[in-house]
Amino acid sequence: MTLSPRDEAILEFERTWWNEPGSKDEAVARRFLLTPAEYVDALDTLIDSECAVVHDPLVVRRLQRARDRRRSARSTVRAAGGDPT
Repeated sequence: MTLSPRDEAILEFERTWWNEPGSKDEAVARRFLLTPAEYVDALDTLIDSECAVVHDPLVVRRLQRARDRRRSARSTVRAAGGDPT
């Protein structure tokens, strides 16, 4: 199985998005015509794909670690009874 052109473009974007003008959300909207929530959903699905890991292991592992840290931080806040936002 191979990645779609969009999936490859998302991984490339994640490799270099800070070079885009404006905020990341603006760049996502411009480049992929997605809302931030839609982009996060697509990215989360993509980085769980073995094809993505094979295609760009460094970027995918970095994104997986960042996602895992965010999830851990949210669960810690919830366990402490705080606001998860």
